[in-house]
Amino acid sequence: MTTHGAGVLLKLGGELLEHAAGRRDVARAMHRLRDAGPLVVVHGGGREVDAEMAAKGIAKRAVDGLRLTDSDTLEVVVGVLAGRVNTRLVAAARVAGIPAVGLTAADAGVSPVRRADTYTAADGTQVDLGWVGKPVGTEAPVLVTRLCDAGFVPIIASIGADADGQLLNVNADTLAGHLAARLSVEQLLIAGGTAGVLDEHGDTITSITGGLLEQLVADGRASAGMVAKLIACREAHRGGVARVRIVSGKNTTNLDECPGTTVGGQ
Repeated sequence: MTTHGAGVLLKLGGELLEHAAGRRDVARAMHRLRDAGPLVVVHGGGREVDAEMAAKGIAKRAVDGLRLTDSDTLEVVVGVLAGRVNTRLVAAARVAGIPAVGLTAADAGVSPVRRADTYTAADGTQVDLGWVGKPVGTEAPVLVTRLCDAGFVPIIASIGADADGQLLNVNADTLAGHLAARLSVEQLLIAGGTAGVLDEHGDTITSITGGLLEQLVADGRASAGMVAKLIACREAHRGGVARVRIVSGKNTTNLDECPGTTVGGQ
């Protein structure tokens, strides 16, 4: 983006995008955010991937919210995220008056990706994630920056490709945290189905510092899906993103006013 430190990177959980009504609400929320400055969107689509895998008889396996991805799983993930979910969201955004452009992390100028190393789970277990990618690089993504400068809203599916052209499944939270730091946005907003990080009683933890974040990840109090979000928040904050929030995006068109958790420094 031309003015570093401005704008929002919005990560949308797939649970918000399954139905037309949800996509309409999300598109209206995106319109509000864009009124305040440049907007970049990264989306998941895990539930639709799960449904497609079940229909094909492919078992789901995951660790700390990261999907273990063999070749059959990868084929489903690419088709669902880069195809159905991305295209439907772009179409909904266009209806809401947003000049949206659909992309993946495999597109030039979005994010270089390499195959992830063996993953150390929260419980210390070493896990081979399969065809899973890790976003790399320290430069601002050229294509994303130019689209924003021209007034467009990039909507990015979390599919990447390595230097050999191998497609890779990239966790959407991981990609969002990485891009937020690379773009020097003012705010990373992770919107999903729960009102932020919940404590053992199901109540929202309104604020988390770095020390508590590390504890939640290490001692297993954070749910599997929340671990990836917290790690993404940590990367964004370390990368200079001033405001990092995890919020509920259900049944709302104003994500800035949603209940949630603010993730800060030490």
